[in-house]
Parts: sequence; C-alpha cells; structure tokens
Amino acid sequence: MSAPTAATPTTFRLERPRDGVVVLTLDRPEKYNAMTATMFAELEVTARQLDREDGLRVVVVTGAGKAFCAGYDLADAEKLAGLGALGMLDLQESAARALSGIRGIRVPVIAAVNGAAAGGGLALALAADIRLASPRAKFNAAFVKIGLSAGDLGTSWLLPRLIGPAAAAEFAYTAGMMDAAEAERTGLVNRVVPEEELLPAALEMAERISSNSPGGVQMSKRALHANMEVTSFAAALELENRGQALLTRTQDMTEALEAFKAGRAPIFQGR
Repeated sequence: MSAPTAATPTTFRLERPRDGVVVLTLDRPEKYNAMTATMFAELEVTARQLDREDGLRVVVVTGAGKAFCAGYDLADAEKLAGLGALGMLDLQESAARALSGIRGIRVPVIAAVNGAAAGGGLALALAADIRLASPRAKFNAAFVKIGLSAGDLGTSWLLPRLIGPAAAAEFAYTAGMMDAAEAERTGLVNRVVPEEELLPAALEMAERISSNSPGGVQMSKRALHANMEVTSFAAALELENRGQALLTRTQDMTEALEAFKAGRAPIFQGR
C-alpha cells in the first residue's frame, strides 16, 4: 500500500465551528460511514496534520446520517481474499495507524456517537478520550460472529480499561450489542444526551476544555495515556513530576497566577 499523502479527504469532512475546535464527521452516510482503505489512509494523514496544528484545542469525531461508523465496508471486504497474508497485514496496520493517530492527537478527542458503532467503529469510539452518545447509539463487538477476534484496532486493550475485564469478556465472547443506556451504566460512554443536543453538548464540552491552559490540558492527556501503561506508582509519579515542572516554566502558568490575583479570567496563549 502506498504511503498516504496530504489531500482533501473524500471519506470525511472537517469543520471548524469555533476557534481551536475541529469537528471530523465521517461522511459516507449511505454506507453507514463504513471504513475503507481510503478512509484509513485519510485518517492517518489528517491525524498527523491536526497534531501539528498550533491553535488546536479539541477534536470532535462524529458520523453523518444515522450511524457513527458501521465498521469495515463489506463491499471493500470482498477484495480481502485476494490480498494474501502480507497484503492483509499491510491493510490491518494501515487501519491501526489511523486509529492510533486519532487517539494520539495531543489534544482531547471527543466522540459524539450518534448511532451504531460496530467493529472498527467501536474501536474508533474507544480511541477517543471522552464519549457522548445519543439515545440511538449502540455498540457492537461482533468480531467472533464473522470468524475474527475482538483483538482489533486497540479494542482488546481499551475496552477492559473502560468497562472492566469481566464485562469486556462477556461483550466480546457473546458478540454483544450494547444500547446507549447500558453503555452509560457500564462506563463505556460518559453520558447520554438527547439526539438533537449531541453535537451541541460535545461543542459545549470542547468550549469548557478550551478555556483551560492548553499546555496543562495536553500534559494531562499525555499523563493519563502514559500512566495507563506504566507498571508502578513510582513510574507514574516520575512522569507527573516532569510534566508539572515543565508547566511551571510556561507563560500560561504566570498568566493564571496573575489573573487569580487580579480576580479575572486568565487569557491563555498556549505558551
């Protein structure tokens, strides 16, 4: 597979409803926003571009139409048998780079799950830092029904950390379907909001995040991600100590202290 290059995406659209906030909308509604090799390549490139954007504060990911993302496009899947083992590995790694890229964007990512999130769509929702859902949202881990594994695109790592190992095992082994209410109860989503309020709620949360110190938010995300992987409390403290020490050297920290003394809201510049 050729290396992805920068171009206007064809499988999703980017909008900027306010300063520092990007809404990435998967835009294949006639296919329930199902994933293709093209989408993987475009997501990988766009994630890298967004990660380098200085003024970026929050990314919101959602789907056009009735679904969030229905997983891999079955029409595209017909080509898989002819790829061979190494060709299939290349495609799988492309998909993994795409979702890892979205998860690794240095600012918070909010998934506004407006409908079905199945297979790779579930993995994309899990890759976000925060998940809001409409009552129509439903989550499906049907990998084993089609002869595949729930060890796909980070699902087997993220799902147990969100809902616990036993609940994750039941969900994966039974090819479960989880509605919005159950997803909220288990902690898979942060909360369920009325359908017409989903994107406004995500943007309101983005606004609240954006009002805080950009450096502080980014270092918080880095610490939260890294400390899901470290093996000791001491290692977690070491990482936290470095981050806090670095942030005390920023102009935003000085501005926050001055604003507190003056009884006004701080004006953060991300410096």
